[in-house]
Amino acid sequence: MRVYNFSAGPSMLPLEVLEKAASEMTEYGASGQSVMEMSHRSKEYGAIIESAECLLRKVLSIPDNYKVLFLQGGASSQFAMIPLNLMTKNGKADYVITGQWAKKAYKEGCRYGQCRAVASSEDKTFSYIPELNSADFDKDADYFHICYNNTIYGTKYYKLPETGNVPLVADMSSSILSEEIDVSKFGMIYAGAQKNMGPAGLTVVIIREDLIGEPQAITPTMFTYQTHADNGSMFNTPPTYAIYILKLVLEWIENIGGIKVLEEKNKKKAALLYDFLDHSEMFHPTVMGASRSMMNVPFVTGNDELDKKFIAECTKNGFVNIKGHRSVGGMRASIYNAMPYEGVEALVNFMKKFEEENK
Repeated sequence: MRVYNFSAGPSMLPLEVLEKAASEMTEYGASGQSVMEMSHRSKEYGAIIESAECLLRKVLSIPDNYKVLFLQGGASSQFAMIPLNLMTKNGKADYVITGQWAKKAYKEGCRYGQCRAVASSEDKTFSYIPELNSADFDKDADYFHICYNNTIYGTKYYKLPETGNVPLVADMSSSILSEEIDVSKFGMIYAGAQKNMGPAGLTVVIIREDLIGEPQAITPTMFTYQTHADNGSMFNTPPTYAIYILKLVLEWIENIGGIKVLEEKNKKKAALLYDFLDHSEMFHPTVMGASRSMMNVPFVTGNDELDKKFIAECTKNGFVNIKGHRSVGGMRASIYNAMPYEGVEALVNFMKKFEEENK
């Protein structure tokens, strides 16, 4: 029996995608081989990666002057690749610190140039998105970096910073494909695939072509965006199977009506869970106000022993990976695209039952 998997990543995939992949596991089409066995230089695989890029461009309405790169190394590798490739004109960049990943990106950026923390929400355990004033931004910065959705702390941006001519760079690992976005407002978007796009091992970069210029002289060949842009993400062997699963996920999104339909589904799931948390006497959300993530919902009881008991009971009853991150404690329900409304509904009903039985 499949459980309801509330993991922050790697996360659950749509059942239809898993079943399709299972049916093609030993033979893809009439190729006589699994996608796992295919040469990335083969005609069959070339069609797969081309289809994945075309579908991603369609689903996210990516403008023609942006390159789509399929890379490896996780989003964490981008913490170095971004300054190495983009911090090349004035050697400066602005960062907003809204969680551990933003903090790590900032720390890594500081190794390659002059990085400045424009604002931070660390004073309240990253439980909100700080107010930003464009007057505080450095007009000479080579880029402005944000973490669009904060997986650990359950916050997201609903209003983008006004950065003018400074390219906005966003880590969208835990929110990409969950809602409509205007790609043209960003200089670059990057995301680890293991939340909403597919299995771990693939990192997607969407970057405006004019930003793929001369990297810093010390930049390794494999860390140069130009290397991958010039070779269609085929400079070396890409994460072939993960790209194939991304293609299936994108087909699934298309089949259910596209990103707008998916966004409405995600809003309903989040509203159901937050509404319960806001009215519960036992469970309390850790994020209040307008910064709440649709994807990651942390909550606590205020009693460590009760939290432990709830997590254990959840696991017994088929609600797995609901333990919160150690820096926040308590619980966290990650309700990515593949989590059905019925899964959130079942969790809420279980929480009501647990609350009644543990008064």
